Amino acid sequence: MEFVDRIDEATRLKDALGREKSSLVVMYGRRRLGKSTLIKRVLFDKDIYFLADRSEGQHQRALLAKVIAQVFPDFDKLTYPDWESIFRAVNYRTDKRFTLCLDEFPYLVEQSPELPSVLQKLVDEKQLKYNLVLCGSSQNMMYGLFLDSTAPLYGRADDIMKLTPIRLPYIQEALKLDAIRAIEEYAVWGGVPRYWELRENRSSLEYALWHNILSSNGILYEEPIKLFQDDVKDIVKTSTIMSYIGTGANRLSEIAARCNEPATNLSRPLKKLVDLGFLEKDIPFGIDEKNAKKSLYKIADPFMAFYYQFVVPNRSFIELDRRLPLEQALTAHFSEYVSLQWEKLCRNAVTGNIVNGVVYGNAKRWWGSVLNENKKPEQIEFDVMAESLDKKYLLVGECKWTTKENGKQLTTELVRKANLLLFTGNYSIIPVLFLKNAPKDDIGNAILPEDIIELMK
Repeated sequence: MEFVDRIDEATRLKDALGREKSSLVVMYGRRRLGKSTLIKRVLFDKDIYFLADRSEGQHQRALLAKVIAQVFPDFDKLTYPDWESIFRAVNYRTDKRFTLCLDEFPYLVEQSPELPSVLQKLVDEKQLKYNLVLCGSSQNMMYGLFLDSTAPLYGRADDIMKLTPIRLPYIQEALKLDAIRAIEEYAVWGGVPRYWELRENRSSLEYALWHNILSSNGILYEEPIKLFQDDVKDIVKTSTIMSYIGTGANRLSEIAARCNEPATNLSRPLKKLVDLGFLEKDIPFGIDEKNAKKSLYKIADPFMAFYYQFVVPNRSFIELDRRLPLEQALTAHFSEYVSLQWEKLCRNAVTGNIVNGVVYGNAKRWWGSVLNENKKPEQIEFDVMAESLDKKYLLVGECKWTTKENGKQLTTELVRKANLLLFTGNYSIIPVLFLKNAPKDDIGNAILPEDIIELMK
């Protein structure tokens, strides 16, 4: 697959490794995001790349010595009793700057807890003649090793780079898709390059789903468990929480009731899943997060959202290779599922962006009960709501992933609902329709998939 995006990350890495003095660079992020690929694209032939595993320390040093011997002949003829000896031996052998990359660095630390202190000593001496790149998929461990103020390597890194999923426009570029198909594919695979690569190897989205996810032999069939193994101790509890949220338990009280636990017991695991990027808190527009009692928990990653909606409830059928129940589930609910991902993409596109000449701040949903024109309670919801940075305009948006919408009718309803809110009086209301296709009576306020992709570039 064509390598796309990561321009800023590659530039930062090249700059860090090209400095006059040796650098310590840290890169981390969840699996499958292309950390190793990015690093190897930046490294030169003279550089050394070592992928660690979970074997014991002495064996790891022997493996590393064999890799180093490709650049420094006979380096592996000696036995290195500890990590300090091997790093100092490399320093002794070189007179030119190069880069040594230790990928999956947390595996080394698991077997050799003294390693961070050894590196701290070497870095503080400022005598290393080579760059060090330390990379890892365990977000928890990498954060603890380099960003925890009590850790030996805290403050020692010259650059710390956290890789996040790639944005929507690049899946269109990588898989050569039109705008609508790019959004449907992104709703399944998210911004994970490895998933895109697996998709590219199949002739259609449907074929890729059946081959990679909806089969007990699929390479992504157990993917969430593999991701959790890097960062959480209680995988069973984590999977249970994700399953309940994925099937519609979004309030803390609902999640606690299904888990049969007090809500206070779930605060920590929920926060951890939010910090790791697996969950997000959906808080209504205009509500302070610290005082948000109406917040909802949603699965943040598109692939995980798809997995917990379509795979987990149908595991028994998948294990028995019964396709019919899954086909019915996809036929009945896939478009609805994509529409939820479409809403989030629209909010992300508006946030911090120029829409029709106006710059908007953070876009969120809004939902709640208001008094309507007849002074009766009415539950209303806005898929997108954002205040302009100059506080003059309020964008209110409706998202639809269906066809042949009545633009004038949707806009009239948007304005009606906006005028019921007590806080809208100081704004000029800007109604916007985020639609899969142009409405049959386009009145000029529709934003389509190709527009969203352009906004997100």
